[in-house]
Amino acid sequence: MELTIDIHKKLYYRMVLTRQFELAADELFRAKKMHGTSHFCVGEEATGVGVGVALSDSDYITQTHRGHAQSIGKGMSVKRMMAEFFGKADGYCKGKGGSMHMADFALGSLGANGIVGGGIPIATGAAITQQYRQTGNIVVSYFGDGASNTGAFHEALNLASVKKLPIIFVCTNNLYGMSTPQHESMNIDDISKRAISYGIKGLTIDGNDVIRVYQETLKAKEYVLEHGPMLMVLETYRWLGHSKSDAQVYRSQDEVKQWKLKCPIDRHRKYLLEHSILTTQELQEIDSLVAQEIQDSLEFAQMSPEPTFESIFEDVYAD
Repeated sequence: MELTIDIHKKLYYRMVLTRQFELAADELFRAKKMHGTSHFCVGEEATGVGVGVALSDSDYITQTHRGHAQSIGKGMSVKRMMAEFFGKADGYCKGKGGSMHMADFALGSLGANGIVGGGIPIATGAAITQQYRQTGNIVVSYFGDGASNTGAFHEALNLASVKKLPIIFVCTNNLYGMSTPQHESMNIDDISKRAISYGIKGLTIDGNDVIRVYQETLKAKEYVLEHGPMLMVLETYRWLGHSKSDAQVYRSQDEVKQWKLKCPIDRHRKYLLEHSILTTQELQEIDSLVAQEIQDSLEFAQMSPEPTFESIFEDVYAD
């Protein structure tokens, strides 16, 4: 399946946008200009972007606490994301949610979740709605390798299998659940094998290959609409710590260096040049657009007003 130039541009643009957004936020945290905590996905950009670009605006997703690539991949605004990071009124959750709780219902984002595996049952419920209403839309539930050990994961896969729901369970396997390596928390080397026990399709692919992630998501979308759920595992690696306070004593710097050589952005950039899809100048122009968008997002966030005291009582109950 050949990708169009526009799709290649969108994949590259959104990966670079994710990377630069997170690096800018990380720098602000270190300078103590931004407060709270955050979980960055530097090194994992191809997972959320590759899947997100393959979806339509009417498809739904639930993101993880490390969900910035998933949000940007679906098309969410970095201006509003940055404002949310700063706790400003123009943020996605009016400054009340922060990094781990951003949603955009208009774009099909049902929200990120600070609870490990917390988005899985939400996504499964949304898939029941799509099936009942016969919308033709699908739902993607993102979660990490650690979440595949939770009860919610197994209960959701079982229900989705029984009901043949239009949902893709996307496991972003970065090999560590916080500081615990995968081999110490489960007795299998391939998480997609867990699909077998629920009678659904399982697939594991290189999560740093954004082209493959995009292509397999398109196939998966067609599959789940006809046959029901599947489990897709994207193997990748986070370059930074679990959160901004992680000392990373549980893994070696050599391991991190080896994975940095597998950078999904560099890999895609090299592919685009080698196959004469985009020129160096065109890629530089995209990089410049990203730099400007990040600068615009910072200015937008700084100009955004602080939430009012009265707003603390808003959005507590659904209208």
